[in-house]
Amino acid sequence: MKRKSEYFQGCLIGGAIGDALGWPVEFMRYSQIKGKYGKEGIHDLVISSSGKAEITDDTQMTIFTAEGILRADSVLNNQQICDEALSVYYSYQRWLITQGYTKVKEYEHIYDGWLLNKVELNARRAPGNTCLSALSSKKQGSINNPINNSKGCGGIMRVAPVGLYYEKEKAFVMGAEFAAITHGHPSGYLSAGAFAFLIASLIEGNEIELAINETIAELINYDNHKECSDILVKALELAKSNVSDEEAISELGEGWVGEEALGISVYFSLKYSNDFEKGLIASVNHDGDSDSTGSITRNILGAYLGLGKIPMKWMESVELKDVLLRLANELLNKSSN
Repeated sequence: MKRKSEYFQGCLIGGAIGDALGWPVEFMRYSQIKGKYGKEGIHDLVISSSGKAEITDDTQMTIFTAEGILRADSVLNNQQICDEALSVYYSYQRWLITQGYTKVKEYEHIYDGWLLNKVELNARRAPGNTCLSALSSKKQGSINNPINNSKGCGGIMRVAPVGLYYEKEKAFVMGAEFAAITHGHPSGYLSAGAFAFLIASLIEGNEIELAINETIAELINYDNHKECSDILVKALELAKSNVSDEEAISELGEGWVGEEALGISVYFSLKYSNDFEKGLIASVNHDGDSDSTGSITRNILGAYLGLGKIPMKWMESVELKDVLLRLANELLNKSSN
């Protein structure tokens, strides 16, 4: 079991870099990306006027997921009863404030913590409408009491810390439950559970293909798994075939919904399992949700390859690097893996 800081750090920093690389082309078709950045597409981070490569809501919500987990851990360590999903829900409410929403009187007791003092988090970078509407409704969705029927990728994109903190089976359950706070369709939360399980399996030291097969075996135990399990099987087959990346993406979708984002990310993670840079560039150059597929793919490869395999120029350039490293270390110190 590898459980070392470099893999925890690689997972969170890698995800942020993938998010930042994909952000400038998130809403562009592949032909438009090549027209603007050349035939190889976008291949380097775009540095903003702040001197950093900007992250989006994907990384912002990943950060707040980690915060919610760590706050719950503190309560549990004091031998108090704690609703972990409620802790993460409150953390998402703090994220909502950073997006320009007003504080809710009933939640006055939750608006604290060091993250709210991070100016960089108070940036609105195309947050998902489902996350905004669900959280602003003041209703906490769950698997048993879904708040909507959305399966957008806003549920999966944020749960990498779940796989770092919990052991595999618990990671699946909690990843799905945390996603269901805002996304009520089974493919919206099961894709998140599968992603969290996959991260936990990699943190145990498993090879990527074994971790994916383990994930499929766990996934099929759940009702309504077929969309997610089918696309994982297809992603495995495509990664081992001779089809081009463009052809593979045309079969897997564009990543705007949970199971497609999972399938695309698994495909690129397996195909480029030993090359962080090449895999990252490939994972954002397509028609779909480039920042989310880039982020999820790099969460996976970061957990597998570790921080040392990430190009230093990218790590130093990405926004909120210090916050991500701090959270990665805290998750390692408190994790049950």
